[in-house]
Amino acid sequence: MTKINKDMKIVEILNIDATIAPILMAAGMHCVGCPSAQGETLSEAAMVHGMDVDSLVNRINDYLEKKEEKNS
Repeated sequence: MTKINKDMKIVEILNIDATIAPILMAAGMHCVGCPSAQGETLSEAAMVHGMDVDSLVNRINDYLEKKEEKNS
């Protein structure tokens, strides 16, 4: 299974699975389509938005794991 980490750029994360965008947006990161997302890591974006990046990483990886289990 592909896992994301806090050092990945947002654009890399969305390239892995575009359906992660709603998770980011629900967390308050409405900038997933803005130019900053091209060069900003998840950690940097979380800091700017005052979020706990580790919690967000766990949420995304849990989502990816459940999605993979469902598709296998």
